[in-house]
Amino acid sequence: MDIGVLLPTGAAQWGPDDDPRDLVALGRRAERAGFSSLFVNDTLIGPRVEALTMLAALAPATDAVTLGTAALLPHLRRPVQTAQALASLDLLSGGRLAVAVGAGFPGRFGQPLYALSEVPWERRFARLDETVALWRTLWGGGGSFHGEFLRFADVPPMTRPFRPGGPPVWLGGATPAALARTGRTYDGWLPYPPDPADYATGLRAVRAAAAGAGRAAGDVTPALFVSVRIDDGPDADPGDGRRAMDAYARATYGMPLEDLEKVQAVVTGSADRVRERLEEYVAAGARHVVARLGALDLRSQRDQLERLADLLPAVRAAGVP
Repeated sequence: MDIGVLLPTGAAQWGPDDDPRDLVALGRRAERAGFSSLFVNDTLIGPRVEALTMLAALAPATDAVTLGTAALLPHLRRPVQTAQALASLDLLSGGRLAVAVGAGFPGRFGQPLYALSEVPWERRFARLDETVALWRTLWGGGGSFHGEFLRFADVPPMTRPFRPGGPPVWLGGATPAALARTGRTYDGWLPYPPDPADYATGLRAVRAAAAGAGRAAGDVTPALFVSVRIDDGPDADPGDGRRAMDAYARATYGMPLEDLEKVQAVVTGSADRVRERLEEYVAAGARHVVARLGALDLRSQRDQLERLADLLPAVRAAGVP
């Protein structure tokens, strides 16, 4: 049972006096506190530290945590150069990289990014799958690739990843098509369903697709992306956590919390309430939880990190058969 955190690489999660260079120290602090992974997200919307740059800074500063993307958007980058960069990160981290990918979705965080990257929005899912297939070919030593969208002949040898075949690649998304594609070809599943029951249903579909492709259930890591805010103590107002998470939702997505909760997993409240809700997802099958901390400055991020760290033993125990 792995539990990690999403580092706040976007300026919307920094206070006016925060230094983004302190993100590396926050990552080290999370590792010392017992978290098993550090993830970063990826977009061109708003000022932020670029995802792969952040992971490159964390690689020599940490020892054992998984370093991951949640989720990397391959359409923002040239595919061969991205394969080289990811192989280099896997090598420099000693095989600690996990690459969750996504194709984006309609609206502010989707179509404009394709336009900025000069990549067609149409058939984005097929293009995503083909990009991942290209990466795996290059990581395995293949020098050519001939697909529908991407065609390369005689690619010079590139950096070999630490692990043969390269880092595991996970897929975000929970549509029926995404579940089937995850089971057939990806190494992990990183959705964010608001209801644990939907997680369980989706995971069954992923495993059925995996079995249909001749794969074992253990070939696909069942992960979960969830936003967390803990507000506890004798003087805590039950509404404080929701107000803080509402401010986070508006700053990050430009939408109120009540709208965000309809599309993403969000857990707020006392430590007991957060623990119980996370355990519901564990009972539904999640085995790698990536928690985004609902705070808008690095001091508050550190506070939330410590609060969540106190729950690690109980949530991990819930994942032991």
